[in-house]
Amino acid sequence: QVQLVESGGGLVQAGGSLRLSCATSGRTISRYTMGWFRQAPGKGREFVVQSSWRGGTTVYTDSVKGRFTIFRDNTQNTVYLQMNTLKPEDTAVYYCAAISLPFVGTMTEDTVDSWGQGTQVTVSS
Repeated sequence: QVQLVESGGGLVQAGGSLRLSCATSGRTISRYTMGWFRQAPGKGREFVVQSSWRGGTTVYTDSVKGRFTIFRDNTQNTVYLQMNTLKPEDTAVYYCAAISLPFVGTMTEDTVDSWGQGTQVTVSS
C-alpha cells in the first residue's frame, strides 16, 4: 500500500476546468497502476480513469472521454487529472487510487489497494 494525498478540488462553473493532483508519500509510482474514482451524492463509487503501470496506456469511462486527461510525473511521484469542459454531473468526491502490484485490466474498487482521502469537485450550472 501507499499513502496518497489529493489536492485541487473546488467549485467551478459548468464549462470550466480543474486539475487534481495525487502525490504519494515518496514512493515511486512507475510500477503502479494509478487512477481516479468518483462518488456523487447518493451514488456508489465509480471508476473514472486509469494509467497503467507500464505507462502510456490509459482507460477512461465513456462519460469523460475527450474532456478528462490523466497524466503522471514519475519523477515527482505524482499523478494528475486534468478536467475540462466540466458538467454539473461531474460533481462528486474524487478519489485517487493505486494498485501497487503489476496489474492488467480495468481498476475496480476490489482491486485497488490504496486510496486517497478524496477531494470535492462541485460544478455549478
